[in-house]
Amino acid sequence: MKIATVVGARPQFIKAALVSKAMKAAGIKEVLINTGQHYDRNMSELFFDDLKMLPPAHELGVGSMLPVEQVAAMMTKIAPILSKEKPDMVLLYGDTNSTLAGAVTAARMKLPVAHVEAGLRSFDMSMPEEVNRILADHVSSILFCPTKVSVENLKNEGITNGVHEVGDIMYELAVKTADTADKRSLILKKLGVAGRRYILATVHREANTDSGPRLASIIRGLAGVKDPVIFPLHPRTRKMIEKFGLKDKILKARNVKVIDPVGYLDMICLEKNAARIITDSGGVQKEAYFFKIPCITLRNTTEWTETLENGWNKLVDVDFRRIISEAGSGARTGRYVNHYGDGKTADKIVKVLNGGAWGGKRG
Repeated sequence: MKIATVVGARPQFIKAALVSKAMKAAGIKEVLINTGQHYDRNMSELFFDDLKMLPPAHELGVGSMLPVEQVAAMMTKIAPILSKEKPDMVLLYGDTNSTLAGAVTAARMKLPVAHVEAGLRSFDMSMPEEVNRILADHVSSILFCPTKVSVENLKNEGITNGVHEVGDIMYELAVKTADTADKRSLILKKLGVAGRRYILATVHREANTDSGPRLASIIRGLAGVKDPVIFPLHPRTRKMIEKFGLKDKILKARNVKVIDPVGYLDMICLEKNAARIITDSGGVQKEAYFFKIPCITLRNTTEWTETLENGWNKLVDVDFRRIISEAGSGARTGRYVNHYGDGKTADKIVKVLNGGAWGGKRG
């Protein structure tokens, strides 16, 4: 069996790491295609290094451009590779433009599609990620769901065949690498911070970065927090901060330490040792929940609704007053429930792939 895997952004490198290893152990040949959606070394190559992944067989180098142009460029480059490689299936992760490009290209070429993290819904169609994940799900033959809620979401859309609840692949990886991150990462020492004495912040969503007022409100919120804020700056966010003339505001915030993007092990170390996490990332929301770190989400919806239970995750949108208030609130005391599986997601995915039951998803 040969499977073509399409990745292109940080979360996809992370999710693919364990599944790629499990596929190799099961004798499945994988052709890894990196679209280049995250073209910065700190956003791509570092993750391959940290996760001990083999280099991609195909580097498309699409890079940053307008979303529609980016998807079109990816499709144009993915199609001839699929024609040449002739995979039995195309495997996709998450909800990025790379996911959408891989899904539509494979579907048009009549190749079966398997989607990891299927069934997630924020019910906010203004989010590009929501559109991407819905379209990917509706052309997929195999849908790997991380939670019971995601299975139910698909059922509500008439998708029941080919649906498998396998747990969350990021939970498996986070659990397996947490101790390694503590032992190998020197990021806390490098930054001069102690565990539970800082707040970690990440911002990258288009809705936040591409709006001057929203980005300004987020920066005002971070600057108003009393605790030190560690802020790994996504290349897109850095670009838009400069475009909107906000660079001086972030530099003058004495409590905010802006750093370059970090590798996976350093990020895990920063997450699990933070007092709070402020983010607009779905993946970081989840990782905060895995490590029982209170999360403040810079959105008014989330696809990871389970994290909202018992106050572990709070949706504040970009209201700077609420950012400051929640960042200074007391420790969470609500009951913690693991919604994300038993840590054996990669093996479950490979077992399904090896079973060959790739029929239509709607019966």
